[in-house]
Amino acid sequence: LAKHPEIKALMKPDYNLIWVVVLMVLAQLTAFYLVKDLDWKWVVFWAYVFGSCISHSMTLAIHEISHNSAFGNSKAMWNRCFGIFANLPIGLPYSISFKRYHMDHHRYLGGDGIDVDIPTNFEGWFFCTRFRKFIWIVLQPFFYAIRPLCINPKPITRLEIINLLAQLSFDVVIYYFWGVKSIFYMLAGSVLGLGLHPISGHFIAEHYMFLKGHETYSYYGPLNLLTFNVGYHNEHHDFPNIPGKSLPLVKKIAAEYYDNLPQYNSWIKVLYDFVMDDTISPYSRMKRQLKGEVKQD
Repeated sequence: LAKHPEIKALMKPDYNLIWVVVLMVLAQLTAFYLVKDLDWKWVVFWAYVFGSCISHSMTLAIHEISHNSAFGNSKAMWNRCFGIFANLPIGLPYSISFKRYHMDHHRYLGGDGIDVDIPTNFEGWFFCTRFRKFIWIVLQPFFYAIRPLCINPKPITRLEIINLLAQLSFDVVIYYFWGVKSIFYMLAGSVLGLGLHPISGHFIAEHYMFLKGHETYSYYGPLNLLTFNVGYHNEHHDFPNIPGKSLPLVKKIAAEYYDNLPQYNSWIKVLYDFVMDDTISPYSRMKRQLKGEVKQD
């Protein structure tokens, strides 16, 4: 910032995010209606080909919203409510809890017992062969859901209850009007999109140490168009209050800090290398023993 103070001008909300999220929700509602009378094979097909992309993209919209990128820091509750709205087509309550744990990830990256992005010791011990690592990737959404309860359980908040009730109400309405195939499409798309899917390469690409000494990596490929530039991950951790839309400008302005860092151009290759490289496993993360006072959300 001392060298490039113009970056401060990028620390503002991205109001276009609001309309993108609304259009994504409408797209999924349209899809729920269109699949309700299809044969099951086509429901599964469209859940993976289309629904999974929208669902995973929506989780990254929720990531943006968790940083108050939709309405700004001065309207934190507006962002929380909008996150609950964005959560609806995913099918499972997620937004409020994600916000609480994700802030810990930024404050205490790699913090043992705090950062639930770090796999458990069981994951590192068991998923150590190529086949088991492949299964681990397929089951990633389940581990991300269960891991916080094992590593750093937190008391349930009022907003999490609201998130749960809103989600259950939405799911019941979808089932009542359009039936089980629409519900299956919604839930299957979310599970498939967060598991064995090209976009899921970002889970591995962001913080797994393929190169010793390099803890965070950026990806500059085309899938950033579907993921709100989450691939610009070094830039995001340096400036978490800058919306994803503006992270390419951060890289352009401060190119001397980012161009020479290790980077990826393919999330699919990241997934392949993770499975096939016997030196990489869920253990391949930087873990820190935190000292001093720890303040959690």
